[in-house]
Amino acid sequence: MVLRNTFYTQGVKMGTLKEIAAKCQVSTATVSKALNDHKDISDETKELVRKVAKEMNYFPNASARALKTRRTYNIGVLFADEAKNGLTHDYFAGVLDSFKRTVEKKGYDITFVNTNIEGRNGLSLVEHCRYRGFDGVMIACMLFEDEQIQELIASKIPVVIIDYTAIGRISIVSDNVSGIEDLLTFVYKKGHRDIAYIHGDDSSVSRDRIYSFRKTAAKLGIKVPDEYMIEAPYRIMTASQKATAKLLDLKNPPTCIFYPDDYAAFGGINEINKRGLNIPEDISVAGYDGIRIGRHIKPELTTLRQDTELIGQRAGEKLISLIEKPKETKIEEVIIKGEVYEGNTVKDIN
Repeated sequence: MVLRNTFYTQGVKMGTLKEIAAKCQVSTATVSKALNDHKDISDETKELVRKVAKEMNYFPNASARALKTRRTYNIGVLFADEAKNGLTHDYFAGVLDSFKRTVEKKGYDITFVNTNIEGRNGLSLVEHCRYRGFDGVMIACMLFEDEQIQELIASKIPVVIIDYTAIGRISIVSDNVSGIEDLLTFVYKKGHRDIAYIHGDDSSVSRDRIYSFRKTAAKLGIKVPDEYMIEAPYRIMTASQKATAKLLDLKNPPTCIFYPDDYAAFGGINEINKRGLNIPEDISVAGYDGIRIGRHIKPELTTLRQDTELIGQRAGEKLISLIEKPKETKIEEVIIKGEVYEGNTVKDIN
């Protein structure tokens, strides 16, 4: 004997819309509307339908739901930095965690997009995202000049970008200009005038920060010699350690060194300790990002704390709005301001 429209999951019988409707003595259309929280169904009926559906182990079929709503309730996350730090990247891990919690509250799942072209069977990023049926994609920490990334940004797939601005797309960016300005002003007020900056390698983020550093220094009357500006990759401690050694070997070394991020600052601290110097008595240092571990070292790291919670939250909210209400969603650059965490690695030399 074959039972039509009856399903089993892990040996447990699942009820159908028709069976739920019969038990509740309503139509299948009413059951469907109740489960989808339609406004034309009373709260009393919704409560009854949901109760019976739970008792009968009913779960909506994802494929059927997608056909009806034209949505999969699945969001792609494209995340792969050049240094291959992945989810160990403290700043982006915080952003992604907040983004994940935000979209999950709205009933969406997230899937990391395969960045390995061989694993995509030769499909381009756009083709792969369409194949996977993503309702939208969040792009973070990528080489944005890459041709396939630009193709995805230019496609009709709803996209939100972290820390990169593209015409006609929603971007959620940390305020790097005001961040460096606030941090440099804080150090200036501590009496420092000989301030070096080990900045990150070329990117829109680095360009904004370097611009702000030079502009703020000029406004404060600080002269920055060329040898005080050194490029080193983000989050590479060995590189920042070598750059710190160059600065300490100068005839007139700086009294304070800025680093591209907190993790890189640890490399500089290693070099300073190696030379038998003390922080901040002999030299001051400042990081950028505000990662948790910086607050657990001694002395606590002075840094610019980025608001990863709000960045991830706003990215999630804007992407869902773009998916669900495309015509009502404002295409804009959302700027999230950070704050100086004073710590104890910058000495007051006034």
